[in-house]
Amino acid sequence: MSNQAKIYLYLLLSLAVPLILFIVLHTNPAWDYHLHSPGGHFYVVSIVSGAAFALAVAVGVAAIRLRNLKISFLSLSFVSLAALFLVHGLSTPRHADHATALPSNAAQMSILLAVMWLWLSSMSSDRRIIGWLSAHQRWLLPIWTASIAVICALLWLFSDQMSWLQMKQEPIKWAATVLIIGLNGWTMYRYLETYLSTRFPLQLAIVYSSGWMIGAQFINVTGKMWMVSWWIYHLLLLASVIAMVVGIYYQYRSSGSYTMSLKQLFQNDPKEWIHGYMSPAVQELIRTTETRDAYTAGHNYRVALYAIQLGEELGLKRDQLRAIAQGGIVHDIGKLIVPDHILNKPGKLTPEEREVIEKHPVTGFNLCRRLGFMQEELAVIRSHHERWDGSGYPDALSGDNIPLLARVTAVADVYDALTSSRSYRAALSHEEAISIICKERGKHFDPLCVDALVRIAGEKGWAFKASAG
Repeated sequence: MSNQAKIYLYLLLSLAVPLILFIVLHTNPAWDYHLHSPGGHFYVVSIVSGAAFALAVAVGVAAIRLRNLKISFLSLSFVSLAALFLVHGLSTPRHADHATALPSNAAQMSILLAVMWLWLSSMSSDRRIIGWLSAHQRWLLPIWTASIAVICALLWLFSDQMSWLQMKQEPIKWAATVLIIGLNGWTMYRYLETYLSTRFPLQLAIVYSSGWMIGAQFINVTGKMWMVSWWIYHLLLLASVIAMVVGIYYQYRSSGSYTMSLKQLFQNDPKEWIHGYMSPAVQELIRTTETRDAYTAGHNYRVALYAIQLGEELGLKRDQLRAIAQGGIVHDIGKLIVPDHILNKPGKLTPEEREVIEKHPVTGFNLCRRLGFMQEELAVIRSHHERWDGSGYPDALSGDNIPLLARVTAVADVYDALTSSRSYRAALSHEEAISIICKERGKHFDPLCVDALVRIAGEKGWAFKASAG
């Protein structure tokens, strides 16, 4: 059996088994025992939801530092799920001060809001709404968390006045179920498609988590309270949270230490962050690229490092430095689809071969926009071969129309190309490379970026010389 077939099989079994178990129990009253345990429900749901909420907030803070919008959306999804499910647990009948529709309403709203953010996370980073949210990423977590807190407080304090809201009544519960299946079905499709091409563990975790939410919703609206079969939906929601935590852990694991993985998520220094931010999957993508193209051995890392130094000289903000680091480290990832005989050709490329290789910025852009890279990183990946005079590719942008971080990366990219050995020429010296780049000032390169390179070469050229070649 192929690996892809195994992926489909395991996914199908993981989604089908809980539903089959529910249906068997639900349709056989003799097996579906009445497990009335308000105390167990109150303590287990409240404690687990509280812990999940704290973890979701922590991951959201880390997502801001990582500049990964998908991680931010995942955090907001599970902030919604955990906070409202905490209300569901705290309002357990016979433990709350009054019995209302609050537990069922809170449970349904928690799933709906969690699904909404998961669906948004499946969208490409270049969508207009995602671009707007990306521009406000730093404020998403505090504003949404505060909003959820207000919603929870209103539900709790005014549960009697909101008795008109019955989300477990027809047709509301079925409308919510159709919406959840539709949104999460699309989310599963998008993430599974991405996982099959990248093998990033977080993508597969989201597929499982989304599927289990669909199962939880079905059981939530069809199950009978306190029966053994009804408890299954609580377990599925817990499994959704655990799957996401495991996925994030393996996505950003740099060693066997869980503590080190958490430290990596909260890395501050952009230069240190280059060493630590890459997940094993990203590292494997880069290694695969470098295996196919001998020239790029170390190229991605050096370009990112040079771009950071140029960015510091230009006075870029810390977030911009992180963006240029992340964009630089994968700027040539699109070369994965370029045939070996073109990548490693020792002589001059034909026009047809040149056309093929010039597609790699767009290919890399299309891959990374599906992985949660933000607009600034995507600009580096797509536009680092644009030229100041408009003769570059893929979009023939010119002057200030070329994103700033891409202009900075272009200088770093060419500097490393000149000072690295190629199959058809030896590496140039640091001084020769600087001279060539200066001649292209105002033609190939942004004059301000070239001037920054000259200043660095004069003041701390050792930093470049030590890495060149």
